[in-house]
Amino acid sequence: MKKVLVTGASGLIGGLIVRHLGQKYEMSALNRRPVEGIPCTRADISDLDAIMPAFSGIDMVVHMANYLDDMTSWDMHLRAGIIGTRNVYEAARLNGVKRVVYGSSGDTMTGYEYDPDLPYGALAAGKHPGRPPGMPLISHRDPVRPKSLYGTCKAFGEALGSQYSDCYNLSVICIRLGAVLAEDRPETRRQVSSYLSHADCIDVVDKCLQLPPSHRFDLFRAASHSSCRWLDLDHTREVLGWEPTGDADAFEVGDSGGWHQVIPDYVERDELVERRDQDL
Repeated sequence: MKKVLVTGASGLIGGLIVRHLGQKYEMSALNRRPVEGIPCTRADISDLDAIMPAFSGIDMVVHMANYLDDMTSWDMHLRAGIIGTRNVYEAARLNGVKRVVYGSSGDTMTGYEYDPDLPYGALAAGKHPGRPPGMPLISHRDPVRPKSLYGTCKAFGEALGSQYSDCYNLSVICIRLGAVLAEDRPETRRQVSSYLSHADCIDVVDKCLQLPPSHRFDLFRAASHSSCRWLDLDHTREVLGWEPTGDADAFEVGDSGGWHQVIPDYVERDELVERRDQDL
């Protein structure tokens, strides 16, 4: 079996990967907390020397470690999303790892929800019952447009992965993951448009690990079915043969939504603040 190192293995997505793909790959973990059942190197990804031993003899890395508690904390996102991600790529390069599957985020594109001339924000806020006929979907080829430091650092990780792919003998596959939720169901209207089921998440990671070694760099979007989804999945389907089975529309969401779910408190643009305040 291929040896796969999972960073952030104690988190929701990392834990799903370890539990459900552990029979297919020889798993190990790089984590700040102990992880039961598999070999675990306890270290912070911001410390390159400390994490280096975890990469020895590894074939592929699934990089899911990140900071999620505060979307506005520059110091924490710098440490985890910028320095930590660079260290993961560098440790992989120095240890001869063949592939890094990078857990990016749909938040690299959520700034499109702020555009008043496009329906994406209204879909996420629950102001539209579903995609308007003929609405163009945002693809992986459209410019990144993050609306948080978290999403900005994820976009950096994608760009850095492209550089490592071009300059070094490293395959980097980026997945812009949708909202993977602890209860495996959307609970707010905002989550309906981006929901990614546990099964769909596991499957897309597995398919990225199975790509041939010659597949040097790519960027995929992953989300389950939703009548409010506005990001295009065609490239993921065509290249990976991945088809989501989860369905956000299958769940009753006892929440009316609103612009306050789409426009965070830290946004200070007057017209966006006015739109958000209408729902408060």
